[in-house]
Amino acid sequence: MKQKIVIRVSMNDEKSRSKALRTVVAVSGVESVALVGAERNQLEVVGDVDAVVLTSALRKKVAPAELFSVGEAKKPEEKKAETPAPPSQVVWDWSYYPQNVYHYPIFL
Repeated sequence: MKQKIVIRVSMNDEKSRSKALRTVVAVSGVESVALVGAERNQLEVVGDVDAVVLTSALRKKVAPAELFSVGEAKKPEEKKAETPAPPSQVVWDWSYYPQNVYHYPIFL
């Protein structure tokens, strides 16, 4: 069963963020990882993983980590393609124009 796990890790710079991402991706069963939060200090992990194992790996290799939330991953809804409206019909009226005048199309 896919889970969505949010782990708060105290990361101060880009080096610690990239180390945290490498640590999470190395665990088998992870499908996607994202940095979320206003300070980009939370990792959102989606996949079939044990949240406790993931948190303890982050504590060992990166920095103090706190398990924030665990829940079921929701599938994104597929957007249905809208059918475009048919093009409007163009009627060219050539009957009363002389040949040297530009003819403008009339849209109905």
